[in-house]
Amino acid sequence: MTDRDPEKAIPAQSSSSPAASTYSNEKSRISEVERASAKEGDAALHTDVYNAHVDVSGVDEKKLLRKLDWYLVPWLSFLYLLSFLDRTSIGNAKLYHMEADLHITDQQYLIALTIFFFSYAIFEVPSNVFLKRLRPSIWLSLLMFLWGIMMTVQGLVHNYGGLLGMRWLLGMFEAGLFPGVNYYLSCWYKRSEFGIRAALFFSAATVSGAFGGLLAAAISNMDGIAGKPAWAWIFIIEGLVTVVAGAMSFFIIQDFPDTAKFLTEAERTVVVRRLQSDDQFSAAGESLRWHYIWKSVLDYKTWIGMLLYMGADGPLYAFSLFLPSIINQLGFKATPANLLSVPVYAVACILTCVIGFYADKYGNRGYLTMFSLSIGLVGYIILIASRNATLSYVAVYLAACGIYPSIPNIIAWVSNNVEGSYKRSVTIAMVISFGNINGAVSSNVYRARDAPWYRLGHGIVLMYIAIGLVMAIVYHLCLRRENAKRERGERDEIIKGVNDGRTELAKNGTYASVTDAKRDKGDEWSGYRYTL
Repeated sequence: MTDRDPEKAIPAQSSSSPAASTYSNEKSRISEVERASAKEGDAALHTDVYNAHVDVSGVDEKKLLRKLDWYLVPWLSFLYLLSFLDRTSIGNAKLYHMEADLHITDQQYLIALTIFFFSYAIFEVPSNVFLKRLRPSIWLSLLMFLWGIMMTVQGLVHNYGGLLGMRWLLGMFEAGLFPGVNYYLSCWYKRSEFGIRAALFFSAATVSGAFGGLLAAAISNMDGIAGKPAWAWIFIIEGLVTVVAGAMSFFIIQDFPDTAKFLTEAERTVVVRRLQSDDQFSAAGESLRWHYIWKSVLDYKTWIGMLLYMGADGPLYAFSLFLPSIINQLGFKATPANLLSVPVYAVACILTCVIGFYADKYGNRGYLTMFSLSIGLVGYIILIASRNATLSYVAVYLAACGIYPSIPNIIAWVSNNVEGSYKRSVTIAMVISFGNINGAVSSNVYRARDAPWYRLGHGIVLMYIAIGLVMAIVYHLCLRRENAKRERGERDEIIKGVNDGRTELAKNGTYASVTDAKRDKGDEWSGYRYTL
């Protein structure tokens, strides 16, 4: 299983056109170079086959894919469930007199929510670089163990300053999980397989929303035990579970495909070759170079992706942090409000997985993103206009079904269109960190004085979704235009000669093989096609 032939990077032209004559001449020169290379025994124009000596005839790809799924997705989803539960449980705890016990105002509560997002956003990009440099089993497990401790201690604070300190540290240690796991999963699956896995992973956030309400209602019965109020026990119990999960993760989380211990050598070889055949040229390994990181920072598509993800992620935190309060202000007490949030998240979870599956099977991630965001747009328009509790509760379902499916679909869409393991890790982290910093804004928009209809909060979230919808259209058009240029041959790199057994590509310097050239160029390679 090999990468595409370099000839195929140059599209066919009409035989009567000047471009066709040029293309024919270049193709003839390429063929001559190939024949000369083969005759001389050099490696000028070969495409490297990973582990060429390994016999993979006995590996069943479907069984291998199922094996990857069982070893990777369930546990990582469970970890994200704990992560999202830990960061948003403060919204559940608020309903059990946390503000009164800590003697904090509504404004101070909002600041405690906000400070989490600053540390969370700051540490995401460096965390993804560390993840690539270190073993995921070590880095992710360590992060989990540390944020579990912070979560537990959050239940022991006695004042506003202690709460702020714990929220900052919680954000710092949680920062690496979501971008890290999305990047990590993209290193195992083809682009057409990644969406459903990202959706299943992210659906843990919707499950945590539902489970968080149930768990908070159950833990509230511990009120007064050991002198601790109900809200403190919510933090302590959830934190201790995370500490245990972090310790276990060191033995459960697998590392990258080329070193995975749960696979045979033949299975590892098949995984890497599958990725290389999907234009993931860096799957066999890539050394850290600042060149790759700067390629991500300077790529205009990275910045469009950041604005696109902001349009979904800003609303996500506003929704998840304040849904219990919104339902509570519609006339329901604390425990019923938590319980009524459960079916909202359940419906969002189902739709998230359905859209992830459909996007992998039929493509059109861009159109599906636009569809999801449009549903959310309608939901928040109703929430702004409604003065009826039942209608507002129905609109909450539309809001959830617009926000939650968009998150993994956008991540998969952006990841699908970035090649180079370091470039992809930085791009994903930049996109997610920029989205998360907007949680600092959206966590402040639902003010107590705006209850029960929260017109300001709903209006700002509506603005976020509108920005996301516009950027989805822009991103789709940019990718379509770039693909069209490559089809027309405007991005071709013509092989122009061989010097001392090395292939020289126009605009690209000198490389030992076509594989090396592709690995260095990444998604800028003319034969690479962006997914729409």
